[in-house]
Amino acid sequence: MLFEHIRQMTRAHRQDHGCHAHTYSDGAALSALAAGAHAACILELGTALGYTACCLAAASPSALVDTVEKDPLHVALARKNIAAAGLSERITVHEGDFDTILRALAAGYDFAFFDGIAPEPRLIDQLWSLLVPGGTLACANLHMVGSRLMRDFQDRVRWLPRGTIEDGDTGIFEKV
Repeated sequence: MLFEHIRQMTRAHRQDHGCHAHTYSDGAALSALAAGAHAACILELGTALGYTACCLAAASPSALVDTVEKDPLHVALARKNIAAAGLSERITVHEGDFDTILRALAAGYDFAFFDGIAPEPRLIDQLWSLLVPGGTLACANLHMVGSRLMRDFQDRVRWLPRGTIEDGDTGIFEKV
């Protein structure tokens, strides 16, 4: 499996550190989604130790990934893992909270992946504004989504549902 060593390292880190650095369970499907979307400019919220950032970068040899992580230890470990994978030139790890970093980024992303603890409507709104029309959002942790956000995802003026991965826990949406 692609970057399995980073995935396993994340699991071990979570047990040792007692943190919320969950590892995504379907990096191959995420990479295939980004490849199918011909994503050249990718945004990820929730870096952890860099597993999914590497999977997203692997979607295309020219894909550029901006990934956001608040925990300084996770940022350091992610940067180390990304460098070891030879992807430092294509993955930028931004240290800080989602709101602050998103406000500093320019629109133009083809693909966005939310892998934070629980997707909040304001963050999804910010991701929508950063995606190009026709851009793809993969939103993990749908089991943690509130009713307002589910209504937002059903708004066909903004989003078109495109299925799920990760046993239904990650929704795929296209920006209208």
